[in-house]
Amino acid sequence: MSKIGVYVDSMNIVRNGGYGMRYEVLRRFATRNGGQIVRLNAYVALDEERVGADPNYNATLNFISTLRDLGFKVIEKPIRWFTDESGRTYGKANADMDMALDIISQSDRLDMVLLLTGDGDFCNVVTMVQNKGCRVELVAFANVSSWLRREVDLFVSGFLIPGLLPVQAQLGAPPWGETGSRVRGVCTKYLHDKSYGFMRYIHSLGKLWITDTRQEDSPYKSVFFMEKDLPQTVDPDDLPSREHIFEFTLIEGDKGFLATDIAIVYQYHS
Repeated sequence: MSKIGVYVDSMNIVRNGGYGMRYEVLRRFATRNGGQIVRLNAYVALDEERVGADPNYNATLNFISTLRDLGFKVIEKPIRWFTDESGRTYGKANADMDMALDIISQSDRLDMVLLLTGDGDFCNVVTMVQNKGCRVELVAFANVSSWLRREVDLFVSGFLIPGLLPVQAQLGAPPWGETGSRVRGVCTKYLHDKSYGFMRYIHSLGKLWITDTRQEDSPYKSVFFMEKDLPQTVDPDDLPSREHIFEFTLIEGDKGFLATDIAIVYQYHS
């Protein structure tokens, strides 16, 4: 059984599109192909001056408690306050060094590292861990270093993982993947001469390398869409594209699912 380590730069994730991320879903994603989680590390900023003094800071303390309930080791990084030349006060809490050292030192006893950050400074860490024989997968949302995306063994946009983030759905809407639900996916095929194409979305957590949706054990599903339903901000000449993350509603069509109410969630840049 493979041994897995999960390392979350919570500060980076929250600042870059991952606010509200469900850590219990992250745990399930990490073990989607089996394996045993050995390390669960979350690096969190903590304003020590506000602890016990500011009632409004309880949300942060509750967040830390929730992470611990889910089995995460929380590494608290105190916020340090600075004043710039204009007199503006700002806080910083950098966890990069601690996180990098933990990954490097602990990877000797791991088979896979699941990294959650978009910071390109981790590229050298990834290479070092891979050279030890460890597989490195990356989950992140917005503002992800293109170098980091290329360096890891697998990059999965957090926007695409079912249930990891809330979707724009009305209360009581069907679960992800069912008729009437909102899901997120990418355009994998577009026929410019016919003005239609296909979106692909993750239907269930599993073997993400089986991208052919015709395979019985593929975790992906394909859905038909019309060009007229694309957001006006999307140029059809840019499709197909793995860089555009779409959100859409699944409805039943004559020949299967149809994507409607299509919105652009995010666009990555190479």
